[in-house]
Amino acid sequence: MSDLEHLSDRLEINDLLIRYAAGIDDEDWDLLDRVFTPDAEIDYTSSGGISGRYPEVKAWLAAVLTSFSVKVHYVTNSMVDLDGDVAKARTLVLNPAGVSHPDGSTNGFTVGAIYHDDLVRTAEGWRISKRVEKQLFLDRSTDAVPPADGPR
Repeated sequence: MSDLEHLSDRLEINDLLIRYAAGIDDEDWDLLDRVFTPDAEIDYTSSGGISGRYPEVKAWLAAVLTSFSVKVHYVTNSMVDLDGDVAKARTLVLNPAGVSHPDGSTNGFTVGAIYHDDLVRTAEGWRISKRVEKQLFLDRSTDAVPPADGPR
């Protein structure tokens, strides 16, 4: 593999990880079809989620994550090991999130985790064929965020 091919693959994989974050944060569930293979295995059990094949997990994400009014996924510090048309990636994620209440306040929290991904090059580009999320921490220290127009 040439240096140029290696760099191109790394950039495509980075875009894939960012596409995942955008799909989740923007609730664009169909964008995830451009992230995962149709038969991908996904395991979110370390953070209280489910484990299963992509279609089941996609439906679960759409049902559960719409209850969060704030979702911001930062994906960073990816280590990618390329081996031809397959790769493994280890990516840190920081996810501030929150649930809004009728009074305008938000209960917030932050999740820190690592995504362990198996990736495969497909005719449509790189896709995740297996993801295991390992939650590292859950910080609820931001539980009492006042309304944006409230007292300062």
